Amino acid sequence: MSHVDTIKQFVIKEFLPDVGLDELDADYDLLAGGVVDSLGLLKLIAWIEGTFDLAVGDTDLDPENFRTVAAIDSFVEGASAPKTVGI
Repeated sequence: MSHVDTIKQFVIKEFLPDVGLDELDADYDLLAGGVVDSLGLLKLIAWIEGTFDLAVGDTDLDPENFRTVAAIDSFVEGASAPKTVGI
């Protein structure tokens, strides 16, 4: 299940209050565009952890995971997927 609209709503509420939901492209680079800075990234990660009940570990802190709404959605989907253990 995609979380794109939920993620967009948060990004708009916190960082782009004058932008409509349909105006924010899921592939817009939030980091290069200056929408999310280092402090904003911490706020975004805390929101992801709380909203999606995920623990974002040190190895997950690759900026590519949080660069776009689509990347955040992919990260959430991957982190939420059941882990299989090889025997």
